[in-house]
Amino acid sequence: MKRILFPTDFSEVATNAFVHAVELAKKIQGELIVLHSYDLPPMDDQFFPENFTEVYETVELAHFDLFKDELPKLRKIIEEHNFEDIKMTHRLMEGNFVTNIKKAIEEDAIDYLIMGTSGATDWEALFGGSNSGSVILGIDVPMLCVPFGVAHKKIDTIGFVTHYKQQDKIALHKTLDLAKIIHAKVKCLYVKTTTSEVDIEIIKEWEQTFKEQPVEYFMFQSDEIKQVTLDFIAKEKIDVLSMLTYKSGFFEGMFVANYAKKTTEDIKIPILVMHA
Repeated sequence: MKRILFPTDFSEVATNAFVHAVELAKKIQGELIVLHSYDLPPMDDQFFPENFTEVYETVELAHFDLFKDELPKLRKIIEEHNFEDIKMTHRLMEGNFVTNIKKAIEEDAIDYLIMGTSGATDWEALFGGSNSGSVILGIDVPMLCVPFGVAHKKIDTIGFVTHYKQQDKIALHKTLDLAKIIHAKVKCLYVKTTTSEVDIEIIKEWEQTFKEQPVEYFMFQSDEIKQVTLDFIAKEKIDVLSMLTYKSGFFEGMFVANYAKKTTEDIKIPILVMHA
């Protein structure tokens, strides 16, 4: 059985992403592991010898109470979607957010990670060393990032961004594996810029390798990568966009706000972050 890790702080952003997690769990007949991670406040017991333990116990109890109060709300969402047969387990972990996610991935043999983002501001934070950004760059399981306000809908088409590198081929295999499970097709996008060039023979080799797979190829020549991608998403009715993290400059350019071009929209579909 596939396992989906869902870290949450019980915010609206996280709860919105939980619906996507539930729907994916149902589609792949998977199990949900809900993780709430919290840090204890830094204190030095030599300055607060009398109430040091009491302060820590109070903080721990507050997070336990939050966890206990919020979990029924998540179960209600499952019931509202008539998915009561989905198995859901819970983890409450003290410590560093990223460290706990990595630990849970290893200990629970996680196959997918699903998290919420709050739009352009949060995407920008991903590349400024935030917790979520550290997660993206530090794990080796597919991670579905769900922008806040994006309602779940059936995934019929997955877009896959490529530069026709060897790492891309590995990630495309992973994307196709998921597509098969959820009965979706894949549309592969290559944006040829003035600084990039791919030999036509490589493209033909890709097409031969994946000829038995439900994948189509699209190539556009432009330096406006984000706008081309937005047009591609709209025209080809892309439900989820899959891409690799190794192209850090490209990935950043897709999501970090370009204040010189305020007319460019944000990408408003879930992003499936792959790791080659």
